[in-house]
Amino acid sequence: MDYNQLSDIAILQQIGAFVKHHRMNQQKSQEQLSTAAGISRSTLSLLERGEKVNLITLIQVLRVLDQLAWLAEFEVQKTISPIEYIKLQKKHERQRIRNSDIAADNPPSEW
Repeated sequence: MDYNQLSDIAILQQIGAFVKHHRMNQQKSQEQLSTAAGISRSTLSLLERGEKVNLITLIQVLRVLDQLAWLAEFEVQKTISPIEYIKLQKKHERQRIRNSDIAADNPPSEW
């Protein structure tokens, strides 16, 4: 499904359907889930109908349903640009050369 083509309301409805689907698969009533999540039953009902709710409410509900794995999509992977990589290589080479020069100037003492 191309979520870019959906309206915000349609996306909220998709999220609500997701929550309801998983709640029912786990054979939990709205009362059971809302109590476990620390929210009111009416708030859960709003969420399942695709109404606007707080993001923290969604997180609390998904935590109880053990459905937080999708948050991995929000993980920011640190990457290094090619230019930064070259700079780091040059810096490392300069340090290696400098250290080898020092070693050549000060040979190990012989006892």
